Amino acid sequence: MRKVIISQAKKDHITQLSNADSVIAALAIDQRGSLKKMLAAGDTGQKDVEEIIIDFKQLVSQELTKYASSILLDPEYGLLAAKKRDKDAGLLLAYEKTGYDATEEGRLPDVLEEWSAYRLKEAGADAVKFLLYYDVDEDSTINEFKHVYMERIGQECKALDMPFFLEIVSYDATIADAKSREYAKLKPHKVIEAMKEFSKDKYQVDVLKVEVPVNMNFVQGFVEDQADQVYIREEALAYFKEQSEATHLPFIFLSAGVSMELFEQTLYFAKEAGSSFNGVLCGRATWKDAVSIYAESGPEQTTEWLQSQGRQNIETLNQAIKETAHSWEEKVEVK
Repeated sequence: MRKVIISQAKKDHITQLSNADSVIAALAIDQRGSLKKMLAAGDTGQKDVEEIIIDFKQLVSQELTKYASSILLDPEYGLLAAKKRDKDAGLLLAYEKTGYDATEEGRLPDVLEEWSAYRLKEAGADAVKFLLYYDVDEDSTINEFKHVYMERIGQECKALDMPFFLEIVSYDATIADAKSREYAKLKPHKVIEAMKEFSKDKYQVDVLKVEVPVNMNFVQGFVEDQADQVYIREEALAYFKEQSEATHLPFIFLSAGVSMELFEQTLYFAKEAGSSFNGVLCGRATWKDAVSIYAESGPEQTTEWLQSQGRQNIETLNQAIKETAHSWEEKVEVK
């Protein structure tokens, strides 16, 4: 498989985001809308939810980046948290607006209007991250809009020698529930074909942040009710292998809000399949239990949880990554 050609500056940035094994073991807390709703559910005694979300991100960054190779934050609520991160932790900053406009067809991408890749770099980012909702089978007009949009961001990052991390969240325009059994049947096709598309040179993507190619809750051995099974074990393993072979780019897995236990099991499953994934950018699986503690009891007890269970979550994940992930340096060449 051919290697990705990157500049020395880009390689240096990705190295800053990685652990000593050149594997990305990153923490994600760039959630905005969804996190606001979770935190607003409790009575914290804070002035408003804007202040709450900023404080919560700072706590997570301060306590958990000691054990992660880097952290993904948003520039809207996360800049103070970026300053609280461990001195050795790299920084990714999100470039997209949170969510999408549900009144429009196509889940169209939209950058933060008051930011640019240049400004994210000035704010201390080692990489620009953009989240794209993508249905490979959607109307070609919608997908062409998304293709052009990603080309622009890729060129913006290339001009600055900034790594471009593209996060792809797959969906089907005709299925409302992406966690349904109905969508699980389509998910391998959606995830793998999206990876093939955005591995093309014209997008200038350096690292793909992607879902695993199956819904593990419907895999033989993981499914609770056998009647709900969608994939036999061998079939699911084959999809992980196919995903790995669909791109020459370094790629990392997102946790997609599953439990830490299931995410860890998934990484070992990927290794068994022969996947050459290069790390993780793990969000809610790491810290989501701290949200209700913060909402109900405030920062002091949240800090205690982060220092104990939160740390344990990351260290357990780090061990799994050490035993399953591959160095991204195997896939790149500097020119």
